[in-house]
Amino acid sequence: MIGGLWRWRHNPLRRATDLAEAWVALAALLLILLAAPLIGVLVGGAAQDALRQAVREQREARHLVTATVVRKLARSPLEPDPDSASAREARSRVRADWTGPDGTPQHATVMASLKSPHPGDHFTLWTDGQGRIAARPLDTATATTHAVLAGFCAAALSAGFAEGGRRLIVRRMVRRRYARWDQAWERAGPDWGRTGTGS
Repeated sequence: MIGGLWRWRHNPLRRATDLAEAWVALAALLLILLAAPLIGVLVGGAAQDALRQAVREQREARHLVTATVVRKLARSPLEPDPDSASAREARSRVRADWTGPDGTPQHATVMASLKSPHPGDHFTLWTDGQGRIAARPLDTATATTHAVLAGFCAAALSAGFAEGGRRLIVRRMVRRRYARWDQAWERAGPDWGRTGTGS
């Protein structure tokens, strides 16, 4: 890139647009190599801070409680078959009772992490402070993964915008160059090659 700029510096065939194209390419390269990674690091760091705060808040607000199966319910067509499901996917719909962290008794239909539940079986589930069912809190490893992905995506988008901007600018420059050539041909064209026109 630098060599191309240096080569064009004193070349007698150089057009102003050639040098401008080289400068635009150099600026885009610097943005891709320097600005895009910096943007990725900043976005990833901000995402990491926000997600760490979310992890702390969710760990404080959500509680793991033990529930007791009252009865097993019919399997929904959307649920995986317990015989073919992996150990991680083995879940059954049950009617269950549990006591919330604030001491209130709760009863609801939930998905139990049991392959074949029977009345009286125990399983754990996550609740909020009032005992209502809540999602599992975000863990630190998942938060870090999301932050890294956010930073990587921000860097890639920044690099894409820089390259897209370069291409747009170069395309406009090329269109102007072709328009000037067309104008020059129109001026020279009618007399091109005729006897007595000085050619």
